[in-house]
Amino acid sequence: MRIYLTGSSGFVGSSVVNYFGTNRITKHKRGNDFEIVRESVIIHLAGKAHDLKRTSAPDEYYRVNTELTKKIYDTFLSSEAKVFITLSSVKAAADEVKGYLTEEFIPTPVTHYGKSKLLAEQYILSKDIPVGKRVYILRPCMIHGPGNKGNLNLLYKLTAKGIPWPLGAFDNKRSFCSVDNLLFIIKELIERDDILSGVYNVADNDPLGTNMLISLIAKSKNRNPIIWRIPPKIMNLLAKIGDLIQLPLNSERLEKLTQNYVVSNKKILNAIGKDLPLKATDGMMKTLNSFNNRI
Repeated sequence: MRIYLTGSSGFVGSSVVNYFGTNRITKHKRGNDFEIVRESVIIHLAGKAHDLKRTSAPDEYYRVNTELTKKIYDTFLSSEAKVFITLSSVKAAADEVKGYLTEEFIPTPVTHYGKSKLLAEQYILSKDIPVGKRVYILRPCMIHGPGNKGNLNLLYKLTAKGIPWPLGAFDNKRSFCSVDNLLFIIKELIERDDILSGVYNVADNDPLGTNMLISLIAKSKNRNPIIWRIPPKIMNLLAKIGDLIQLPLNSERLEKLTQNYVVSNKKILNAIGKDLPLKATDGMMKTLNSFNNRI
């Protein structure tokens, strides 16, 4: 099955190209109209990523994540293509999670990134799917793998320099998604016609605590982890001081570094009927070992 791919230059897009092979893929060129000629699968990855520095204009999220998705989905509906796969985000559902995030959670996004992704989802779900077509909205949590950038890189750089991790007293859990597991799921969705259309969370089976991440980073560097377990009361006090005098550590940053965000992947696993190829720790070590060759 030939694939029409948007966002081929991004981290996930380039991973898709490497995984399926250039001979099977038609790359959409930015700024051009969508022309689905002989492709039977559309994988829509182009989007405006979450801007952690908050410098992006809100309209940009809706122009790219919402309106662009509407256009290519309309093209899919009128084309001969049989499968449509788009990457949304768990942030379309929630920015904070208590317990486990499932697909049944009523979406309450806070950021423009999450809201723009949710609007795209709602547009897709508002349309009847023609007979013979399948549509999948994937909500991955933080995707990682060789070649990616972001917060994981920053944490790696700090730990690799031997800087102690001072938040060891906080026992948090976060879900991650190995790009290898994501590609495996996409392959299953493409090649099988027995998986129902719908919204699916995508995450590795087990969440990882930040302390475990620090230990894995140290292991990748053949070092012992340096984890300080400073009492939370002291760290909270330091964060409040940071609020007042604009220190790198403030209350908002402390909350993000120590909060839980656990995503359930049971729906997609039940639909596929297979386990993921990589365990959470094995996938993370593959990513971290790739950083050793770059940093």
